[in-house]
Amino acid sequence: MERYLSIREAAEKWSVSERRINQYCSEGRIPGAEKIGKAWLIPANADKPGDPRKQKKQSVSHKSPNAPALFPGFMPLMNTPFEPGHCIETIEKMKPGPKKDIAMAEYHYFSGQAEKAMQETEPYLISTDGGIRLSACWIFAYSCLTMGRIDHARRALQEIQNTLANSGKTDPPVHAIEAFVAFAAAVLLHLPLPEKMPPMETFLPLLPPGVRAFALYVLAHYLYLKEEYGQSAGIVEATLSMGAYDYPISAIYLHLVAVMDYMSLKQPDRAQIHLLTAWKIARPDDLIEGFGEHHGLLGAMLEATIKPNWPEDFKRIIDITYRFSSGWRRVHNPITGHDVADDLTTTEFAIAMLAARSWTTQEIAKHLNISANTVKGHISEAMRKLHVETRKDLKKYMLQ
Repeated sequence: MERYLSIREAAEKWSVSERRINQYCSEGRIPGAEKIGKAWLIPANADKPGDPRKQKKQSVSHKSPNAPALFPGFMPLMNTPFEPGHCIETIEKMKPGPKKDIAMAEYHYFSGQAEKAMQETEPYLISTDGGIRLSACWIFAYSCLTMGRIDHARRALQEIQNTLANSGKTDPPVHAIEAFVAFAAAVLLHLPLPEKMPPMETFLPLLPPGVRAFALYVLAHYLYLKEEYGQSAGIVEATLSMGAYDYPISAIYLHLVAVMDYMSLKQPDRAQIHLLTAWKIARPDDLIEGFGEHHGLLGAMLEATIKPNWPEDFKRIIDITYRFSSGWRRVHNPITGHDVADDLTTTEFAIAMLAARSWTTQEIAKHLNISANTVKGHISEAMRKLHVETRKDLKKYMLQ
């Protein structure tokens, strides 16, 4: 997968106007440039048109086909390179058995089919293979959240923490998997880290490449929650440049946390490029779960970009959002004691999130291409439902 630039970034790179870049794209003078919705995605390694002195850079393969398979049973789909549009084909080529079954459960989960994923992973929750068992627990827990089976989800999450707490004598590679799964479950549900959580540097290098890329997404998400947006975005950009594009599931999630970072930094152009790139990777295989999971953190970027151009897909994403967030809050709130807004519509939540991040009414209106009065109406309704009087008070109810 290639990296992409926005119109603005290409204009800065080539020292020309944004209007000229639009002209290049419209005339087909930039090989690989693709229009998605109303925006252009421009390959980062594309040459400036009309400059014969530059030679097109050869893409570098980051795949390591000869790397040892330390964890053949752990999240096999996440850890398998495949071209977008060939996800099912990749799974079908796997040898029948637990690994293939888990890979299919991964596909069903990441494509928004939580019930199937839950059914497929339940038989493996007591597997004697540590990688298979932890994969099953992780997928099962998140699937149960979406399906409203909260007690089942809590038990699976507790099994993950128990495994980590009791794994002092396991081999370092196995311990790395256990630590990663526990870290990801805690961060993505915004829960306290396990007491015996080892430092990331002790287990990150031991993870296989596709899972390592996802672990770096989790780290970037963790930094985002600490409001270290620039550092988080830096990790995303570095991880993508070092080969994460080969692993579509991890790449999608990395791009989504970059959207979160750049919206927090009030850089919507960069955020849009990351969202559209994630969408380009995800759509051929219908891997839309991550968009629904992150809706509240994406700063209304789904409303601004996906809804106008892919309205039916947007409806499906919002359905995932409602189902996942309902379960998420039922696990998050009792454990942390924090209130998270659950009475708002997705549109009210997205706009209130931007208002809580100090976006002005005019900035929000421009971003969503709606009137300032419409923005004010959504914010007033959100404040009424939450019983607050100022925009500053919204922050305590919003996901960070």
